[in-house]
Amino acid sequence: MKMYKTRFTLRCRLSRRLVVAILLCACASRVTAADRPNVLWLYLEDVSGWFSCYGETLIETPNIDRLAEQGTLFTRFYTPAGVCSPTRSAIITGMMQTSIGAHNHRSCRPNFRGKDMGEYDKNVLPNDVVPLPIRFRQAGYWTFNEGGKDDYNFEFDKKAFYDFERSRGGWGPRSLVAGDCWRGRREGQPFFGQVQLGGGKLGRRAPKVLDRAKVPVPPYYPDIPEVREEIAHHYDCLLKTDEQVGQVIDALKRDGHYGNTVIFLFSDHGYKLHRHKQFLYEGGIHMPLIVVGPKLPTGQVRDDLVSGIDVSAASLAAAGIGVPAAMEGRDFLAADYRPRDYVIAARDRCDYTIEKIRAVVTPRYKYLRNYLTDRPFMQPSYKDGWPVSKKFREMIAAGEMNKDQLIFFGPNKVPEELYDLQNDPHEIHNLANSRRHRAELERHREILADWIRKSGDKGQKVESDVGLLCTLKRWGDKCVNPEYEKVRHLLTDGEGDK
Repeated sequence: MKMYKTRFTLRCRLSRRLVVAILLCACASRVTAADRPNVLWLYLEDVSGWFSCYGETLIETPNIDRLAEQGTLFTRFYTPAGVCSPTRSAIITGMMQTSIGAHNHRSCRPNFRGKDMGEYDKNVLPNDVVPLPIRFRQAGYWTFNEGGKDDYNFEFDKKAFYDFERSRGGWGPRSLVAGDCWRGRREGQPFFGQVQLGGGKLGRRAPKVLDRAKVPVPPYYPDIPEVREEIAHHYDCLLKTDEQVGQVIDALKRDGHYGNTVIFLFSDHGYKLHRHKQFLYEGGIHMPLIVVGPKLPTGQVRDDLVSGIDVSAASLAAAGIGVPAAMEGRDFLAADYRPRDYVIAARDRCDYTIEKIRAVVTPRYKYLRNYLTDRPFMQPSYKDGWPVSKKFREMIAAGEMNKDQLIFFGPNKVPEELYDLQNDPHEIHNLANSRRHRAELERHREILADWIRKSGDKGQKVESDVGLLCTLKRWGDKCVNPEYEKVRHLLTDGEGDK
């Protein structure tokens, strides 16, 4: 913009009023020009990246593979958390959830499943943190959310976010396939859209295809029918997800949008089984990411570290919208991009289960800091009623878990874990006490301490009393962590019944 002002002021000697008018026209033409690319997020729910383009041999995912062939596949993409609302809060703002107070899962909810919270843990974003749908609308983009999932732990207004939004009717790209998502746009107006695909939450909508006897069982799980069922079902969900991705691509091509759309395909976190979803092991946060679009590389594979918050910065840059200096995300598609030395992920309260873990991932190593060592990983959680959970607890009680499985399913939690991801991708050989790796341990400790200090990690403090009280109102007697005791007496009769 300064270039235009200098040119017109010095060369043409135009009046200040005319300069302003010309500049405003230039801005407007940039916003509405037909050659501004669309930006589309294919947002996969609870999906671990077991796609054939990532080397999976048990199933084939041709539609997702085709995207990878036409764009860039990232092998080291990490989400900011292992559960949806903190991750989604971070990605939509380009800020770590711990930086903006959005780290506790399903916080900042004035009501929950029909129950009014009264006073609640309101979280208003700082003025300089503007969610992406608003930034795109300010730049003249049409915005939509197909599938409707937001799940943000901060105050927001859907009407300010989206020109079109479908939050009912189940998972799947139904409205986009019908063309409803972009119906109503001005001619030539670009769009920023999100398509929420159910992925690992498709349930019975994913037909039973895979032979349960053929699935691989990682060494940190016991090889039992309940585990095989969960793993095989996830493969079934991925087959259905690939089919839905194909439907989206076909609709984009049908309506003439595919050639001018930058597509980001990624997952919010790993699939639902223990140690994956909600946690910071590789199965919880190491996710798929594929980017394809005009003027972007094709058939490329990148192994550098990318954080979920970087998707926001890259999306803005792809649309020609300036990336705010305060945004923590980075444009990893820029020609002069300098790869990250590390990425951070955080685990805090999920539903009623209070936990606090931080992870540092460097090109070769993973460091985990477990703060609450007074409780096991398998403390009470929303998964307790599942058949597989009940079987796990039976095996734990009977002493039927081996040492690799007891890392997660055992009664103890060590304060630090260090894994060599190159040689130990399953994260079962903890090097925190290894003399040979002492320097790496100290380096990762320092990275985490420096990040906490510079980012102002809000999860370092215990959740507010009003936040704990709201959680009690939602979940009642399921809230067994000691942190709840200081506010439990504030419940009134009838509150917190489950």
